[in-house]
Amino acid sequence: MDTLDSLIVSVNDHFWTYLLIPLVVGAGLYFTVRSRGVQLRLLPEMFRVVKEKTPPRADGRKQVSSFGAFTISAAARVGTGNIAGVATAITLGGAGAVFWMWMMALIGAASAFVESALAQLYKVRGATGAYRGGPAYYMQRALGKRWLGVLFAVTITVTFGLVFNAVQANTISAVATGSLPETDTAWFGPVTGLLLAALLGLAVFGGVRRISSVTTVLVPVMAVVYLLLGAAVVLLNITEFPRVLADIVGGAFGLRELAAGGIGAAIQQGIRRGMFSNEAGLGSAPNAGAAAEVSHPVKQGLVQSLGVFFDTMLVCTMTAFIVLVTNPELSGRQGADLTQTALSDTLGAWAGHVLTVVVFMLAFSSMIGNYYYGETNIQFITRKRWVLPGYRVLVLSAVVLGSLGSVSVVWNVADVFMGFMALVNLLAILPLSAIAFRLLDDYLAQRRAGLEPVFTRDRMPDLKGVQCWDPVRTTVRAPA
Repeated sequence: MDTLDSLIVSVNDHFWTYLLIPLVVGAGLYFTVRSRGVQLRLLPEMFRVVKEKTPPRADGRKQVSSFGAFTISAAARVGTGNIAGVATAITLGGAGAVFWMWMMALIGAASAFVESALAQLYKVRGATGAYRGGPAYYMQRALGKRWLGVLFAVTITVTFGLVFNAVQANTISAVATGSLPETDTAWFGPVTGLLLAALLGLAVFGGVRRISSVTTVLVPVMAVVYLLLGAAVVLLNITEFPRVLADIVGGAFGLRELAAGGIGAAIQQGIRRGMFSNEAGLGSAPNAGAAAEVSHPVKQGLVQSLGVFFDTMLVCTMTAFIVLVTNPELSGRQGADLTQTALSDTLGAWAGHVLTVVVFMLAFSSMIGNYYYGETNIQFITRKRWVLPGYRVLVLSAVVLGSLGSVSVVWNVADVFMGFMALVNLLAILPLSAIAFRLLDDYLAQRRAGLEPVFTRDRMPDLKGVQCWDPVRTTVRAPA
């Protein structure tokens, strides 16, 4: 197992250092410049759009709202990457990794805008009336490359449905064991995995609308509880806050770190863990964004950009502060265990138990979102009835196995699959980004005219493969 882990680490380091990190950073900077900083200048508009109500359909069927799509994607984003992933990044890359996570979110939000606006534009309506879409769909419909869409669909199904769900289960098992140290791990891990699989099975058999209703409740609750715990830790250690900020900035640029090669580790861990956490450019959130009923594709681009900031600037940053203000000994520590110990040392043993509940909520909601991503892409690949039940069985099996696996191996395998998935998606959205920027110009022109932006196919008749945006005859005035 150690040999396999070492091989995976070696492949990961070369793949991310020489190919993926330059591509992720370069694409994010390009999208930021071309959109004139859409992720910053339209921040107030993001908050307006995410609160927008979805009008009822003529046939009475309920649609997924902007906020519902936001919570589905947040359910996948706000998972163990925010607790275990950030702690691992600090362990391996030092405090400076936090700075590079922030930078990743800042430029990555532009990538999130592009991919989610494209997903909305090229979405399709399923047999039940619900929308579905994502990178596989715009690769086929906009690029005309179904083979590329199938490659991406297979990759995201394996990555999220199987590998990432194994990561979530692994972290739940780890924090539960840490919360109950006297428990016999020989039976506790398998029982935990079976319980998680049973609960996930109940949640995912109801379809996307039930997923939306479940995550709409879970995501705000789990975020508030965790942020309150973190705020308590920071306030009790407020005198350490200047040191923490100095460590973060110094670790990102300090001469000592440069001489020791620590800056490279900080950058790599910050970007890798940042992408795992906020998923900007990864091609996952567009699958949730495409499910929303909105009047203009740009609205979901803005909502998913906001999701990146919510994930990294709030939840991930809070984890970093929890860990760093307690000034822990990092040697030999990693993952959620580090965060759990920091909470327990500051607030008492009860906080470690509360974190177990929070991690369960975070990871379980992530499992729901991860499952949905796989289901959407399986429907893109094939309509054979036996495939979806088979996928569900594999997902539940991965949850059980993940609860038993090594923390290091599970996370390193996740990095491999995540990196390949991001590579395929970014190479697709780079040439398609011009369409996203045309949509943005159209949206802003309508807003300047005092209109609530509405998109229809006849506004850009040269675009091929657009299906769901039928022309309308009325124009809606923007609210005062």
